Amino acid sequence: MFAFKPNFTMNGKITFTMIKPSAFSQGYTGQILTMIENAGFLIKAMKKVRLSQEQAGSFYEIHRGKPFYEELVVFMSSGPIVAAVLEKENAVESFRMLIGATDPAKAEPGTIRKLFGKNMGENAVHGSDSDENAILESGFFFPAIDLL
Repeated sequence: MFAFKPNFTMNGKITFTMIKPSAFSQGYTGQILTMIENAGFLIKAMKKVRLSQEQAGSFYEIHRGKPFYEELVVFMSSGPIVAAVLEKENAVESFRMLIGATDPAKAEPGTIRKLFGKNMGENAVHGSDSDENAILESGFFFPAIDLL
């Protein structure tokens, strides 16, 4: 997926998230970060960045060739995002429960995507789907940090 390897391994204890451009531009960043912290996650690394289309394409390389890929790349490079590495026991699964279903209309009440998502594409946040991807995705934005 990515051409480099991060210099940390915390399987099971970290996940990665991005607050997407629409949620950022609507001023939801603070509320989302508060929900994350209130759910017991420790923010290990965080930064605001605007992805180029090339960077967004590289990050979402796994989806290349799918019908939504181009639209996703354009959207994710349309404005600032907040990228963060989060720590908690069973981080990936816990975070996926906190953010809710990919489609905000199908997400459980009180989840981040239900509260702040607009639709499938503009669903407020990205969340890693596995321990392996959490490490790879974190390394995409934070390749030089040591999270141990």
